[in-house]
Amino acid sequence: MKTLIIVDVQNDFMPGGPLEVPYGDLIVPVINKVQGYFDLVVATQDWHPENHASFASSHLYKKPFDKMLINGIMQTLWPDHCIQGSPGAELHHSLESNRIAAIFRKGMNIDVDSYSGFYDNNHLFSTGLSGYLKDKGVNDIYFCGLAADICVYYTILDSILEGFSATLIEDASRPLLPDKFDDIKCELAKQGVRIITSSEFPK
Repeated sequence: MKTLIIVDVQNDFMPGGPLEVPYGDLIVPVINKVQGYFDLVVATQDWHPENHASFASSHLYKKPFDKMLINGIMQTLWPDHCIQGSPGAELHHSLESNRIAAIFRKGMNIDVDSYSGFYDNNHLFSTGLSGYLKDKGVNDIYFCGLAADICVYYTILDSILEGFSATLIEDASRPLLPDKFDDIKCELAKQGVRIITSSEFPK
C-alpha cells in the first residue's frame, strides 16, 4: 500500500508564525498535488500543552534556540508553538484534508519533546503510528512536511527503525535551517532513504 505521511503542516510553522520555516507555505500546493498518487494518506500534528518543557518561556533566563539538558537529553528550546486547541496548531487552511485517513498527535507529554511522528525524543512513548501502518500492511512510505531537517527527518529515521522503506519528497518539504539541509540529506541517503521531487510522479 503506497502511503504518504504529511508531517506537521501547521500554521505556527508557516511564514509569520512563531517558529516559521522559510517558505513553508510553498509546499502546500505540492502536497495537495501528490496526495492522489497514494492509497493511504496520514498526517502528524505537533500538539503541545501550555508550558511545555521544550518552550524557552518555561525556563527562567532562557531564550528561544538556547539549549539545555532535559530528562537526560539535550533539548533545543523553542518559541511557544502548536499549543493544543490554538489556531497555530491547526493544519494549514489550504492543505487538502479529505484524503487524510488519520492524524497522529505528538509532543503531548509536557516533560518530553517529540520530533518524530512515531515516538517521543526519549523513545519511551509510541504514538501508535507504527502499529496503525503495519495493521494496514504498509511497507513503503513517502514523507513530506515541516520541518524537513527536524520533524520530517526524525520521523523518517524512526520509520526505518520500524522496518519501513522511506522516500522523501524534497519539494514537498522545507527545512528550518536550509544551510544544514545538505548534510541531513546525505545522512538520509546513507540510511537508504530515496530522495525525489514531485516531478517524478506520473503527470
